[in-house]
Amino acid sequence: MTEMLVREPRTTPARERTLIEEHIVEVLSDSGEGAQRCGQSFAAIAARSGRGIWTVEIIPAEIQPPARSVAGASGNRVRVAGHEITNGGDECDLVVAFNEQVLLGRVRAGELKAGCTILLESMWREDRDPQIQRAYAETYDRLVADGYRVIEAPFERECRKLVSDPHRGKNMFVLGVLCQIYGLDLGLAREQVAITFGKKDRKVIESNVRLLEAGWAWADENVDLRFEIPARPATETRVVINGNQAIALGILAAGIDICAMYPITPATSASHYLSEIFEKVGGIVHQAEDEIAAVTFAIGASYAGKCAVTITSGPGFSLKQEGIGLAVMAEIPLVVVDVQRGGPSTGLPTKAEQGDLLPAMFGAHGDAPKVVIAPSGIEDCFYTMITARKIAETFNTVVVVLSDASLATAQQPFRRPAFSEDWVAPPVDQSPVPEGALPYGWDETTGLFRRSIPGQPGGMHTVTGITHDRRSRIGYDPETHEDGLRHRSLKLAALQRTLRCPDVFGDAEGDLLVIGWGSTKGAIEEAVAALRAEGRRVSSLHLRFIQPMPSGIGEIMARFRKVVTVEASWSDRVEDALIDRENRRYSALAMLLRSKYLVDVDCWTETFGRPLKPGIVRAALAGFLKEVK
Repeated sequence: MTEMLVREPRTTPARERTLIEEHIVEVLSDSGEGAQRCGQSFAAIAARSGRGIWTVEIIPAEIQPPARSVAGASGNRVRVAGHEITNGGDECDLVVAFNEQVLLGRVRAGELKAGCTILLESMWREDRDPQIQRAYAETYDRLVADGYRVIEAPFERECRKLVSDPHRGKNMFVLGVLCQIYGLDLGLAREQVAITFGKKDRKVIESNVRLLEAGWAWADENVDLRFEIPARPATETRVVINGNQAIALGILAAGIDICAMYPITPATSASHYLSEIFEKVGGIVHQAEDEIAAVTFAIGASYAGKCAVTITSGPGFSLKQEGIGLAVMAEIPLVVVDVQRGGPSTGLPTKAEQGDLLPAMFGAHGDAPKVVIAPSGIEDCFYTMITARKIAETFNTVVVVLSDASLATAQQPFRRPAFSEDWVAPPVDQSPVPEGALPYGWDETTGLFRRSIPGQPGGMHTVTGITHDRRSRIGYDPETHEDGLRHRSLKLAALQRTLRCPDVFGDAEGDLLVIGWGSTKGAIEEAVAALRAEGRRVSSLHLRFIQPMPSGIGEIMARFRKVVTVEASWSDRVEDALIDRENRRYSALAMLLRSKYLVDVDCWTETFGRPLKPGIVRAALAGFLKEVK
């Protein structure tokens, strides 16, 4: 996490700079060469200078992919602007590539803007291997022919002047280059390098600062690109963190005591961050032997009176389902974080998708009602954890928080939260249980009851996953089973009565209403804003609570001529010859809205494993608007 007071930028006055509102920059390398760290540092410096940022990590699927391979591209995309940024944007304006192969996949995926500038490491043109020389030359010629501006840059040669192993320092040289190109303060850059390598020996920091300064000087001498992105000076302290860090800090702020997990991409970094800081506030991170052990450990800790969370991703979430069902049946509070990724099976372990909505709601066998919340941004990841803990302990139930890979690694600045005592879980009530009170004394209108913990006077009862009555006695008769199902379901209804319907982005009525959930909010609202600027009658609605949904959504939908969901999940394409109205599979949210409100909700989806781009969403919505008669 980077914390800062925003400063006015200082630029080098030697050359005139072109004023631009925003740019998207990518830094690409083989895995292990530090492109991700370079991009993160560049984003942090830009944010500390008063710019809006949003980052997207580019992560290969393999842990150690082959060097110089298309599939092995590792790096970071940074969108920098003179205003607040809520998503990764469209195609990039500038790319720095450590070899031509890691660049090819991005070109083929359409991630580069036409005429994009590419700073390409030139060492491969003179490599000892003639095949590498040929591959480099052919790629360079093709890029130039396709209209890209390619600047060959001798990063390796320049770094060798300072260090014996440029492989471990080239990223900081490139950071200096980017700071020079975008006029970012060199003093702030030095501070960021010190923060980045703060746990290293002083010599390591000094070496990387020299590389940073060398990159700055080289770019000043050899690169004719000079841009200035307006800054927005602010007085409040802001933080720059990613979604997984925000979740981890939200766990602390909520007063949660126990995190039980098993490592899985892209959720693991949340527990890594917790491992560094949790003990300072009395928390424990337990790495279990598998996902099943992790969820049952968390359930046991919660039963004993602690606040517990378990963090995982799609495959791990599937393995936890029986344990989640146990927590629902035994009515033990539990928060489950699912950082979604592409599926099914191993799927796309490092890529983004929103495919777990229906499993989160209905994955457990039998009727196991759970609360499902989906944060829509980095700041929302923090506050959602506080809300999730409160709901889990108020209703003695399971709350599933659906983040995803888009949020997990994306960085964004937001105002530093001012801690409130109201966030933290109150001490567990250990006073004697009143005589005659039942362990599951469900309230007839809410399904709620007082939670009992081991050792509480008068609170001894059986805890079981088998159907039980209000006295916690096992019962197989139909009346007991029906009574338990009813009161566990009433909890969702009671919570639903407290929820406020989200605000409509745009006008309250019109031709097209776009509904989304989770990490797609920024891209959807940017696309809708662009269409509205053209005079189109389109608005959007973004859902945070998906189970239960707040009241009022049906009334909002009724005020628009057409309703469509936008999701990063699968839905059948109507243009496919086999697909018709009878057999089309709709996306998850569209399916839920269609069944709940009996409205002909359409859907648009994309499953490329990348965050949704506002330009692509805008084009899709323009197509739906043409259908509105």
